[in-house]
Amino acid sequence: MIILKTEREMDLMHESGKIAYGAMEKVAAAVRPGVTTKELDRIAENEILKFKALPSFKGYGGFPAAACVSVNEEVVHGIPSERRLNEGDIVSIDLGALYHGYHSDMARTFPVGKISAEHAKLIEVTKECFFKALFFAVPGNRIGDISAAVEDYAESFGYGVVRDLVGHGVGQELHEDPSIPNFTGRTRGPSIRPGMTLAIEPMINLGTWQVKFNKKNGWTVTAADGKYSAHYENTVGITDGEPVILTMP
Repeated sequence: MIILKTEREMDLMHESGKIAYGAMEKVAAAVRPGVTTKELDRIAENEILKFKALPSFKGYGGFPAAACVSVNEEVVHGIPSERRLNEGDIVSIDLGALYHGYHSDMARTFPVGKISAEHAKLIEVTKECFFKALFFAVPGNRIGDISAAVEDYAESFGYGVVRDLVGHGVGQELHEDPSIPNFTGRTRGPSIRPGMTLAIEPMINLGTWQVKFNKKNGWTVTAADGKYSAHYENTVGITDGEPVILTMP
């Protein structure tokens, strides 16, 4: 069931989103060769707690950290550890905040020091996929229009669009209906209506779209061919007019 939000609820989600955005900014400033993924997680959690919010991810389904920190070929759900980032790596940070009963959800991929032009382009195109999709996030369109925008743009560069993981609604629950694939399926999906709050999140691989699930830790998803992957996500509020990015100031 798709839960439409009132203007007041969307305002609360924007407050939650601002907290998540601030945490992401703190993490971004700390990304450098030598930092551990656990240190980045600690920075995110401390920043969220500072505003009397809670990390949306910590404890969710048993996830042990405030942020997913995924390095290089890791698509999503990397578990923070003592692993140190190296020059040339890319790192995806996925986090959210729970504030006054409402969640926010966002992700970014950052370069670690100097990276290759190939990997820098992957990061930039993944970000652009989100904004191509955002153009279609208006009443009168369908969820499938968002999906097609991501797929068409990413595949025009020869990239693989992950199919085993999708975006989603967000609100009082971290994951709500509807599902928001980054690829086109057999139907165009639900109509987009004012009051929807959507986590739109392109997950784009340099090579194949296929992924592997880590059976040992039960969480981390990697590109099946071991090539790098990038992730870009915001929580978006649907209005009568233009969509509002709730995970930005």
